[in-house]
Amino acid sequence: MRKFEELKDMNTVESFIQENHLAFLYISRTDCSVCHALLPQVQELMMKYPKIKLGHINAEDVEEVAGRFSIFTVPVLLLFVEEKEYLREARIVHMDLFNEKVIKIYVNLVE
Repeated sequence: MRKFEELKDMNTVESFIQENHLAFLYISRTDCSVCHALLPQVQELMMKYPKIKLGHINAEDVEEVAGRFSIFTVPVLLLFVEEKEYLREARIVHMDLFNEKVIKIYVNLVE
């Protein structure tokens, strides 16, 4: 499984998005059971997409993330292409549908 880079402050988050052509953020909270259940599924799925850089943000540690990305619930999955948000999923994520959306973006931009 692929590992996520832990992003501990907003400067690091902004740099991560700016420095990576394809940047994926997984935003969660420590006490979120849905977040903990979904994370391994996302890690497994991202094995198919090696050019997407993976970042994880704990919203409890980086409280500004909620305002910056207009987040009202967790988990939130965000995919950025050249600093622009292309994909957003929140709370209940259907992995098959999410994968279809990622494939469309990935194939058009990478392959």
